[in-house]
Amino acid sequence: MSDPVIVGVDGSASSLDAVDLAAREARLRGVPLRLVHAFGHPSAHLPTGAAPWNPAGQGLEPMVGGALARAEQRAHAVAPGIEVTRSVVDAEALEVLEIESRSASLAVVGSRGLSRFTGLLLGSTAVHLAAHGHRPLMVVRGRPEPAGPVLLAVDGSKAGEAAVGFAFAEAALRKAPLVAMHVWNTWSERAYEGPGDPLTAVVADVERLREAEQQLMDEAIGPWQKIHPQVAVERRLVRSRIRPALIDASHDAQLVVTGARGRGGFTGLLLGSVSQALLHHAHCPVTVVRGEE
Repeated sequence: MSDPVIVGVDGSASSLDAVDLAAREARLRGVPLRLVHAFGHPSAHLPTGAAPWNPAGQGLEPMVGGALARAEQRAHAVAPGIEVTRSVVDAEALEVLEIESRSASLAVVGSRGLSRFTGLLLGSTAVHLAAHGHRPLMVVRGRPEPAGPVLLAVDGSKAGEAAVGFAFAEAALRKAPLVAMHVWNTWSERAYEGPGDPLTAVVADVERLREAEQQLMDEAIGPWQKIHPQVAVERRLVRSRIRPALIDASHDAQLVVTGARGRGGFTGLLLGSVSQALLHHAHCPVTVVRGEE
């Protein structure tokens, strides 16, 4: 694996936090770090009076000597010795980062950047890349340099298989245990396997449903345990509200891994409700892994 870790840089505090995280991830993987700065027209963070970008780089001196230089210094301070490259492009950030992600091993962004409404919990760039990026997306969340296991949100869906594989690989890479957590309740999709209106269905056999959810998790996790026998795995089956339970579990994790959209999601949504909730409220970094729909 030699593809770089890419990180979006716009000079904001959030993006500098993302640089710190991305530098650690690049060092962990033994790959270069690529700092990506994109500006469209008009751009709120392009210095007033600066000339548009051209191949000679005219008009970019203040920005290159500022935001990217600070970002590179941060990267070397966090992970001395890593290779750092820069990419400065005259285009919209969403488009540039999506294209850059095609040749990356991992994309990293902050939760908010410049030119965003400060009341929003999560920037549009992060949401867009989580839904459309070509590689796993890691978003800065929670406490700095978190420790603990890798937490995997298991939903048993076809689309979630890629997230399971990524989580096992991350746990192996980090030499960390893996907590595979599947949260269920009596409103779970699997509760309604018979005829009738699911909105009025009553689940009488809760134990039978619990056994079905346990089987779902075992089938999702079992094959990957055989591939990564060195990873210590805790299978955690929890009857609760899904989003609050996973958010609470992230208190003790170093990383949360989730699919982009799992069982029962509305097909018109960019992201599922679980991944959205984790990106907004988790207490440690979150990686969203897109799989086959």
